[in-house]
Amino acid sequence: MKGISVVCVAFLLLTIYPIFIEAENSHSYLPPYFSWRDVNGVDYTTPIKNQAPAPTCEAYALVAALETKMQYKLGKIYNPDLSEAHLFFYPGGSIKAGYVNIIDAANYLIEYGVPDEGCFPDPHRPYDFPYESLPGWENRTVKITEWGWVEHTSEAMKKALIEHGPLIVCMYFWRDFYYYHGGIYRHRWGMLAGGHVMAIVGYDDEQHCWIIKNSWGTDWGENGWLRIDYDALKIAEWYGEGTGVMYIEGVYGNLEPDVPKIEIEQPEIYRTYILEENFLLCFVAYLSSRKGHRA
Repeated sequence: MKGISVVCVAFLLLTIYPIFIEAENSHSYLPPYFSWRDVNGVDYTTPIKNQAPAPTCEAYALVAALETKMQYKLGKIYNPDLSEAHLFFYPGGSIKAGYVNIIDAANYLIEYGVPDEGCFPDPHRPYDFPYESLPGWENRTVKITEWGWVEHTSEAMKKALIEHGPLIVCMYFWRDFYYYHGGIYRHRWGMLAGGHVMAIVGYDDEQHCWIIKNSWGTDWGENGWLRIDYDALKIAEWYGEGTGVMYIEGVYGNLEPDVPKIEIEQPEIYRTYILEENFLLCFVAYLSSRKGHRA
């Protein structure tokens, strides 16, 4: 193919035809328990975050997987914090539309990567707005070399989870999911509420459940975490493409930038009424933990 390098060809093939993981055979050995929260006694996951009040779960799930892989690659716990807002808006996400195309976001991670939170702190706004990351964000990014789909079988998902890190999964959920506060979740009541994207970080055959990191804050679930019965995880395909279960691989880049970390100091939730319609407004103050000034 004249005029196109081997690297470019590989990139094009990857973005158009992502790798697909299947279980090799039904007799391959898998441990009865595995979790990225306990790899030889080390928890490689990062703290629970809260996406409210915006529908940015795809970006939060991808970042959850990335941050875990970053710590595992460096072999230390330093709680990296990547910008979910950047990964949501720059690949074309919209609050009004209610999502970012997960395929576009994954391809964006290959081509451009995502910078740390300090480049674009999440303003937690329930509407679209003009956005721009800090100048020079391109030098503070973390990238991946590939992504792919995982077959809808427990064996394939467990295998991919161990070999590639946390998986990004889209699941259907029902009204009772909002009120989950612990134990092994199984749908019991309520209407179908929609779809939600989270990061699977482990599994437990004895309890017959997946261990999942959500992005609804620590007041939900088990301090923000979910244990869901294998049979209760109803996987939804993305926009008619793929399997609804994604892995990412080949994390590299500026894994530990020497810049101030940005933390939410005090989120304040207010309600207002316009023409008798109830609107939720969120105002968030940020604090630089290293320099002690508002950003």
